[in-house]
Amino acid sequence: MGQRRAAVIGGGVGGLTAAIGLRRSGWEVVVFERSAALPDVGTGLGIWPDALRALDRLGLGDAARGAGRRQPDGTLRKPDGTVIGTIGAGSVHLLTRPALLGVLAGALPEGVVRFGTSADLAQCADYDLVVGADGIHSAVRGELFDAVVRPSGAIGWRGTVDVPVDAGGETWGKGGKFGLTPQADGRTNWYAMAEDLSLFADWHDPIPRVLASATDVLRHELLYLTPLPSYVSGRVALLGDAAHAMTPDLGQGACQAIIDGVVLAECLAGDVDAGLRSYDGKRRRVTQRLAARSLQLNRLARMRRLTGVRDLGLRLALRLRPKSPEVPWSADLEPDELAG
Repeated sequence: MGQRRAAVIGGGVGGLTAAIGLRRSGWEVVVFERSAALPDVGTGLGIWPDALRALDRLGLGDAARGAGRRQPDGTLRKPDGTVIGTIGAGSVHLLTRPALLGVLAGALPEGVVRFGTSADLAQCADYDLVVGADGIHSAVRGELFDAVVRPSGAIGWRGTVDVPVDAGGETWGKGGKFGLTPQADGRTNWYAMAEDLSLFADWHDPIPRVLASATDVLRHELLYLTPLPSYVSGRVALLGDAAHAMTPDLGQGACQAIIDGVVLAECLAGDVDAGLRSYDGKRRRVTQRLAARSLQLNRLARMRRLTGVRDLGLRLALRLRPKSPEVPWSADLEPDELAG
């Protein structure tokens, strides 16, 4: 029997991770990426310990850590600056999306990623495996399932400014929230959720200064994917946003795409059909629970009434949550679920 061949449709975080892992499992891999090249700009990502451990299994954990910086603990505040609680960051590492993609792409031989090239299932019919890693509006998924991409009801804003901050955090008010994340280069990523940025005009420092310095502001509707009945159909596997696109409130999108890619590749070291069943069993439940938690948190942050009760609940939750730096917002998930 000849070498098994896999086509990965989409060269983002999950697709590149899967390609690296599959090659380590003995597969010949081609990645079809419609963009002409890797991006050279992008906002920061918080990579949690479970995702870093997954990268360690590919031999790339240290490279990812070196491409960013350890994230200090953040603070959850009210709009007047009153502290609600501390958001423990622990072993989270911050790095930009271009830096992470650079680490991943650098682990693949020249020519594995075919930039500027699209592909669909018909074009990949001769491959032994197809990985759909083509994002929230996945064309691969659209050929297999009737899942719906729905609006969360929230508008997201984000950008990067030359306003350094010592530590990040979030501020929650009536109808929205504002977050700050320091980058390794001294710049600061900011993100917000509100109908209009004017909501934050009188919030505590440095929020007004950050917005006054903001250029190239990105505005987007925050979407999520309804749960799929499976992440597998025949010899096709879905991962990342193609499988479980979630609102960004838990900061787990890139992390779960990394874990998807590593787990998929490890499951496919042996029999393909059994491996795909194993991948679906290991990844679908945990990622769909994370997506549900993220949507709940999104709605909580947008409350306009009873925010005092909400803030008291947040204070108690932060005070009582486990102190381990390994535990993100999704502290109620089982450890084996977080680990994939």
